[in-house]
Amino acid sequence: MTLSQLYYIVAVDNFRHFGTAAEHSFVTQPTLSMQIQKLEEELGVIIFDRGKQPVVPTEIGEKILKQARTILRESERLQNIVENETGEYSGTLKIGIIPTIAPYLLPLFLKSFVEKYPNLELVIDEITTGEIVKGIRKDLVDVGILALPLNDQDIVELGLYFEPFVAYVGKKNPLYKKNKVDVDDLSTDDLLLLKDGHCLRGHALKLCKSTEKEWSQSNRKILFESGTIDTIKKLVEQDFGITLLPYLAVNDLDEEKTSMIKEFNKPVPRREIGLAFSKAFLKRHLIEALAEEITKVIPKNLLSKENSLII
Repeated sequence: MTLSQLYYIVAVDNFRHFGTAAEHSFVTQPTLSMQIQKLEEELGVIIFDRGKQPVVPTEIGEKILKQARTILRESERLQNIVENETGEYSGTLKIGIIPTIAPYLLPLFLKSFVEKYPNLELVIDEITTGEIVKGIRKDLVDVGILALPLNDQDIVELGLYFEPFVAYVGKKNPLYKKNKVDVDDLSTDDLLLLKDGHCLRGHALKLCKSTEKEWSQSNRKILFESGTIDTIKKLVEQDFGITLLPYLAVNDLDEEKTSMIKEFNKPVPRREIGLAFSKAFLKRHLIEALAEEITKVIPKNLLSKENSLII
């Protein structure tokens, strides 16, 4: 029995497909299949029911997989001890980050983080909150950068900063004439949203005291849903409505468009941004290092939630 064999069976359990598991394990499918078969022969049991698609573990396979994950985590402790003592971090850190944070936060800290820890390999995936949670549960994601809270008892949360929301308003919209807006000024009749699965969608509806059903039944000729903030911004600039944007998403707007940004009167609506990781994740020193680098580059006014409405 080898650690590689345990890694392979966990990979198959994660992806429920031998070919995909082999691809993510950087081996050929015949090699992965052969090694798993050898392990099954050594243990005298069948770990996976290959007759089903997707592949599923057998009853005994479930128990073996649970123990395999424990063994793999424990095998990391030796390296962790060395890293904690020397401060020289190595290995791989798999980061999941939601799309409404990634383009605006990553450029602020990524370069300095990589330069500080040159032996650490980063694997960064821009995915939704739901995908991050699933990834953490399957060890496909080590740490998520996302909006909190998750309210998941198996996941540890570490708050970093409180990001204000701003309204982005077309020049023909009545709100454009205001210097600042109130939460009550927002209407679902004008609201443009990201597609379902993005937490910013839920934040916007909550701030408007509205529901998915009410938004879909609002008085409009065109119901816009977008997968990216950039698309929504362009629609607003064409006077198709208004939208809610996170603070960091408007830092790079040119001077002509800054007049379309409307800050909120107090209490300012904000979302809490933080890190999420499994209780079983061993490399807490990497989490702390990542948190330190992020909080270094965040504007100081985002570190406090005073006079805020957290949504």
